[in-house]
Amino acid sequence: MKPIDGSCHCGAVRFRLTAEIAELTTCDCSLCVKKNALMAKVPEAALEILAGADNLGLYAWNTHRAKHHFCRTCGIYVFHRKRAAPDHYGVNVFCLDGFDPSTVPVRATEGANMTLADPHPRPEWPGPREGG
Repeated sequence: MKPIDGSCHCGAVRFRLTAEIAELTTCDCSLCVKKNALMAKVPEAALEILAGADNLGLYAWNTHRAKHHFCRTCGIYVFHRKRAAPDHYGVNVFCLDGFDPSTVPVRATEGANMTLADPHPRPEWPGPREGG
């Protein structure tokens, strides 16, 4: 399989995927909806950061299990460690160089009904509240 390179908008964060992309996913959780994410799920070992690891910002909310990474310079979401599969990353396919997302099927995934464990969840966050 041929590696696929990717980057944020400004190029400060660059990475390489060595994985077959057979499916893309959307997610209806409150975060993914706002960032309009279209993702490729890849095993942890398939993602190599080539440059800019020190420029990656981190957003973790609710259970703090999912780790959403973005470029501190241009703000682009590049990938995240998945909550439901923490040994995998969801990669923003629009950051992949020369990748045509129209050639791969898209599957909607449900994140809106995942349990909220945040002690002070925003009312806009859907999903059952843990312990309440």
